[in-house]
Amino acid sequence: MANYLYGIGKWAFRKRKTVLFGTVALLILAIALGVGMGSAFSGGMTIPGTKSEKAQQVLSQAFGTTSGGGGTIRLIYKAPENETLETDSVKQLIQSTEKEIATDTGIASITTLYDANTLSPDKRIGFSTVTYKAAADDVSKESIDHALKSIEGANSQGLQTELGGTVALSEVEAGGSSEIVGIAVAFLILVLTLGSFLAAGLPILTAVIALGIGIMLIFVGSHYTEIPSFSLSLAAMLGLAVGIDYGLFIISRYKQNLKDGKEREEAAALANATAGSAVVFAGLTVIIALVGLTVTGIPFLGAMGLAAAVTVFVAVLVSLFCIPALLGCSKNLFKPKTTKNVHPTKQPVKLVPESNLWGRFVTKYPLPVLVVSVLLLGLISLPVLHMHTGLPDNGSKSADMTERRAYDLLAEGFGPGFNGPLIVVAQADSAASDPATAIAEATKGISGLPNVSSVTPPYMNKYGDTAILTLLPKTGPQDAKTSDLVKLIREQAESLKDQYHVELMVTGATAINIDISDTLNQALPKFAGLILLLAFSLLAIVLRSILIPIKAVLGYLLTLTATLGFIVFVVQDGHMASLFGIPEPAPVLNFLPVLVAGILFGLAMDYEVFLVSGMREKFVHDGHPKKAILYGLKSSGKIVLAAGFIMIAVFASFIFADDTIVKSMGLALTFGIVFDAFVVRLTLVPAAMSLLGKSAWYFPKWLDRMLPKIDVEGESFQKTSVLKEEYILKKPKGVHVE
Repeated sequence: MANYLYGIGKWAFRKRKTVLFGTVALLILAIALGVGMGSAFSGGMTIPGTKSEKAQQVLSQAFGTTSGGGGTIRLIYKAPENETLETDSVKQLIQSTEKEIATDTGIASITTLYDANTLSPDKRIGFSTVTYKAAADDVSKESIDHALKSIEGANSQGLQTELGGTVALSEVEAGGSSEIVGIAVAFLILVLTLGSFLAAGLPILTAVIALGIGIMLIFVGSHYTEIPSFSLSLAAMLGLAVGIDYGLFIISRYKQNLKDGKEREEAAALANATAGSAVVFAGLTVIIALVGLTVTGIPFLGAMGLAAAVTVFVAVLVSLFCIPALLGCSKNLFKPKTTKNVHPTKQPVKLVPESNLWGRFVTKYPLPVLVVSVLLLGLISLPVLHMHTGLPDNGSKSADMTERRAYDLLAEGFGPGFNGPLIVVAQADSAASDPATAIAEATKGISGLPNVSSVTPPYMNKYGDTAILTLLPKTGPQDAKTSDLVKLIREQAESLKDQYHVELMVTGATAINIDISDTLNQALPKFAGLILLLAFSLLAIVLRSILIPIKAVLGYLLTLTATLGFIVFVVQDGHMASLFGIPEPAPVLNFLPVLVAGILFGLAMDYEVFLVSGMREKFVHDGHPKKAILYGLKSSGKIVLAAGFIMIAVFASFIFADDTIVKSMGLALTFGIVFDAFVVRLTLVPAAMSLLGKSAWYFPKWLDRMLPKIDVEGESFQKTSVLKEEYILKKPKGVHVE
């Protein structure tokens, strides 16, 4: 592979105008397609085969309804102090607001407050329901703006009026000012690492170009497959972060090649062959981890992984072609300084040590460093033991948003369970002689279950064999007690079916989210097991060791549990929540554990290979394990450190997004990199290898012969190039060498 990458690097360096113009043309074409077609993202998350989905199908067949239909917006009112919603002046204001919002032609119907009598027991809180012709995800921005404007008059006259419902009133944005700050911080890190403003700008430029192409391809792809809207934010995070890192790897190797006396073209081609090989390996590892999310059998999660994999793939290609081309355009980049009036033989010789302070510290005190690292990550991991997952709703949004204030008003007026009603479907089978009576008997005990606030009477379908009941829990939709209630009803359903020949099923938005969370939690151990097996196999092939892959897998597990433990500590338990802009403690995003397990696997394996492959080459050459560790931390540690900081800068910028889902992903990935790059790879790994000594590199000869050899950083190509160069310098006159 290194030979091909060498050829690409040399060709791109020579044909730099062709490469750069072609890339810009491709970007323009992608933008034209993406903007021209627009996006068709799906807003919901569904998992086929869940119990709630089965109940939805029964409901559709029995009543002729579906879970879709028109989107709804609720207008929630709270009367001024010392007044109720039945006060004449308040009543006139509400009716005027309802008439104003009804002028929107996109509305199918409106159920007014007083016709439906949807008032709280104290008559101070109530709501109207507006149903639109379009589905919730397709309601136009004009209709949403009209609804927001319609309530301004009521609010200005002292009647608190908020909006809720199924229609999303705010959009998820993939970019913003915080992302610009993240890029600026990444630029400063690149300047410090590469020592040049021009060089620091090149990885940023290629990453932005790659991200633009990738995002537009996702826009186009959303028309042909269902892709969740928040996939765009994940793709932007990863595409930008890895794109900058990959550019850094190639440029830093180019800089080193120039210091070694290579000509500019040869230095760029050789950097593409060596560091480019590492970029290909790193990109493929991340892509495999993202595509691996499809094996969970959860469609929306697989779609998220595929969307993010597209941006990573484009980032790899753009780095391999555009970085050498840009280096060809930058003639004065890393130009060596000349020393005047100094005879070459009189220049001082500088001895560059093959170790740094951190490496010497870790290898001098490996056991204490190892113990402290494990205890630290173990302590941070403890909160994961009481992790509760769910899907954020309006109750987890900021109090500055009308959806959150509407949520609080409904909970205040009608109880916390009103925001998460459960739909109970009761269906009698053919063995029931009197279906209506059997259903009544089977459902009468539901109201006596723990945590039940109220249950409506059974509403029968026209065939008389299926009924629907609406159950309000005493607790909110995100409360673990609500989840326990759903499970309790389903547990009792088995005995009730045998006794009354009636099957009880639970569905509704709350039950659907509970089922999604349970399915995702069940998928995590299987997916993590697959990831661990893949990690061990991959590292064993690349690093030719048994103990190092085992150590790497254990380190990855510590990274994963520490990341999830920290998320539970902040998001679920509410510690330091205000620091990260989290308005209320809430369950951990239900798909976050699986998502983080996949992404951190890809990034952790990259850092492991970048760091340890250099150690391996040094050990094979010298046979001294401690020197190999010191050399690896000195030569690769700086790049891993810079790459980690760049990842953190990019991911952290998403923490301050308004959307809770984006915020959770940004927070998890930021601290996942902190734990993995700094605590595990740069601290725990060298400490453990110091204790293992030569045994760390033990690899059975029979296994070495069986497994393929993967040259991650093109070392064999580099050695061949050096030998070839030496032979050219020493070759007899008249001998031609290709």
